[in-house]
Amino acid sequence: MRKLKVAIKREQKQVYLIMPSESNFTKSEALSKIRLIMYALVTGASQGIGLQYATQLAAKYKYDLVLVSNQEKEIHQVAEQIKDQYGVKTVAVYQDLSTENAANELYQFCKDGGYEIEVLINNAGVFYFNDLVKTSEARVNLMLHLHIRTVTQLCRLFGGDMRERGKGYILNMSSMSAWMAMPGIQCYNASKAYILNFSRSMWYEMKKYGVGVTAICPGAIDTGLYGLAPNLRKLAVALSVSMPPEKLVKKALKKMFKKKKQAMPGFLNHLFVPLIKHLPDWVVFTVMKRIDCFKK
Repeated sequence: MRKLKVAIKREQKQVYLIMPSESNFTKSEALSKIRLIMYALVTGASQGIGLQYATQLAAKYKYDLVLVSNQEKEIHQVAEQIKDQYGVKTVAVYQDLSTENAANELYQFCKDGGYEIEVLINNAGVFYFNDLVKTSEARVNLMLHLHIRTVTQLCRLFGGDMRERGKGYILNMSSMSAWMAMPGIQCYNASKAYILNFSRSMWYEMKKYGVGVTAICPGAIDTGLYGLAPNLRKLAVALSVSMPPEKLVKKALKKMFKKKKQAMPGFLNHLFVPLIKHLPDWVVFTVMKRIDCFKK
């Protein structure tokens, strides 16, 4: 057996690979072997946008994956399918990320398993439409913990490791609604505005350490999140009001790997935001009169 020493720039560490004496690996080949132990972590990975992130990271970027979801059966099925189809390692994690200590538990799981996270995709999210005072405390807490507390702590924990290594990518899913003050989705809008501004601030902090932090702000996406009927979903895509998740993710990953601060995929979204921001109050009140949850 022979021992090949490889120095990883920025980390100031010496890494040793133990290989058969007859092997002829060069240093660049050895580094590619080291690269294989780096993982991408995707939350909300069992369906929709999260599933697309997992699939494209495996198919195009050849990342091994840590896949997290609160859907136990589905996340194990997804992990097996991606592993079989793309030949990458996958780790399925069944976890509710809306609990108070979720981020610390997930981080410790990765440390204990030796899963070094190079890409963090904070995608898990929930959506509901209701008057705030008619919404249960549990439902409000679920959204705030999932969208704010867990995202913040995952960025802090895994971002610290990335900063120490001198390389990493963080993608946080915000929303076009971050610029809107709309009744019925007050907690959703506010939490997405938090994610946007949090990510932008962290981008400044992490840039000089070689770590990118990107906020993605999509408009409507063709998933089951909004509870639309299948025919309405097809119509929304045909009219370019809604975007297929695979198209969104392709654009988002390109922005992330370029370490862009933020991105809003979709030309129409750039037109809608200023219009909605300046929507007259009387228009909003007129619409509210037609929505059941605001009727007395």
